[in-house]
Amino acid sequence: MTKPVVTRFAPSPTGFLHIGGARTALFNWLYARGRGGRMLLRIEDTDRERSTDAAIAAILDGLQWLGIEWDGETVYQFTRAARHREVAEQLLAAGKAYYCYASAEELTQMRETAKAEGRAMRYDGRWRDRDPSEAPPGVKPVIRLRAPQTGETVIEDQVQGRVVWQNENFDDLVLLRSDGNPTYMLAVVVDDHDMDITHIIRGDDHLINAARQKHIYDALGWDVPVMSHIPLIHGPDGSKLSKRHGALGVDAYRAMGYLPAALRNYLVRLGWSHGDQEIFSTEEMIKEFDLPAVGRSAARFDFAKLENLNGHYIRNADDKALLASFEDVLQFVPGGADLRAKLNDTTRAQLLAAMPGLKERAKTLIELIDSAQFIFAERPLPLEPKAAAVLTPETRQLIGKLRTALETVTPWAAATTEAAMRSFAEQNNLKLGAIAQPLRVALTGRTTSPGIFDVLAVLGRQTCLERLQDQASG
Repeated sequence: MTKPVVTRFAPSPTGFLHIGGARTALFNWLYARGRGGRMLLRIEDTDRERSTDAAIAAILDGLQWLGIEWDGETVYQFTRAARHREVAEQLLAAGKAYYCYASAEELTQMRETAKAEGRAMRYDGRWRDRDPSEAPPGVKPVIRLRAPQTGETVIEDQVQGRVVWQNENFDDLVLLRSDGNPTYMLAVVVDDHDMDITHIIRGDDHLINAARQKHIYDALGWDVPVMSHIPLIHGPDGSKLSKRHGALGVDAYRAMGYLPAALRNYLVRLGWSHGDQEIFSTEEMIKEFDLPAVGRSAARFDFAKLENLNGHYIRNADDKALLASFEDVLQFVPGGADLRAKLNDTTRAQLLAAMPGLKERAKTLIELIDSAQFIFAERPLPLEPKAAAVLTPETRQLIGKLRTALETVTPWAAATTEAAMRSFAEQNNLKLGAIAQPLRVALTGRTTSPGIFDVLAVLGRQTCLERLQDQASG
């Protein structure tokens, strides 16, 4: 009987949820969901000096914002240290591990010798077959795995293919430190086994760890999960994604006004392909995602592509859902608290009415907020320099006449105000554009906005007439 698929996302809480980590979590989630399985979350907080509660909160918050839901309770690795020690002792009792009393000075000497010879540091196995009775006084031993010294270690990786290492190149890794704390390698293997993980999907920087961890699995007689090591994400210049390329954390993309669905769609296509399809609903991702279709070479992060994709999601978003996203991102925007204070039943209704026009022009929620400023602006309306330049004495006189023509419009709507303006243009032998721009400047303080008749309808009769009056003369 085939075991149900169980994957896991296992971040270290030493900072924000990295964009690469978010993609790893997404791949784990999609793989499990597409096979009726479960994805578990394990916080690998054994590095007590660098692990913080703030980082844990950022990881959980980032996953929830992206819509990646894990199953069951979150597992905290540090709380399982007693179990990890128990397994190390079990290996010791079975002769699969041994006490090593090598001093810090001896290890330093091994390191310096290796450096002088231009090779990687390898423990020389000096305590592998020695009796603990020969131990020097006062040295607390570590427990090392008795690793295989001949033959090869093979991982049949679903992304990388068959990967082979010669065992003569491995040394006996430490399982338990001299202070009794388990190492990362041991903790990961024990936790994955105890959590019934069937598939490990992680970055290919862990590929060498796969060989080390297989040695521990083999020593314990446990089944090795199916491995998949996905390439890292690189910047546009082909180097590893870093701070100099821009935002690294999911929280930064949220603050920049990207929609979670858009970021999810962008991340799934970083390294995984399904024909020429670019846009995927969540249901399509779950149905189609598979690991052999993930490429072996690093994917390059393309900020322009993400922005265009986000624009697509904004244009196609439900207006009420978009309003909720609009409100969410205000917490990250300079002046967002002031805008939030101005949100009420009236301004929310205006935003909803304006949304079809606003979202056509915006690639991010920040752009959407910026173009909606005319709804929240107070009198006298602040004018952008380009807008102020439009307001010549002649234009101000025209605005006064336009206000008079609009005063009698009833009912007040986009269609009726447009009819009134077209009639005014005809009577005064003017093109509609010559009327639209002065109206736009007087009503929004800008030279660009959604359709001017939509702006008139959204703002309502009283606000429009008041703003026109402020800019009119004669």
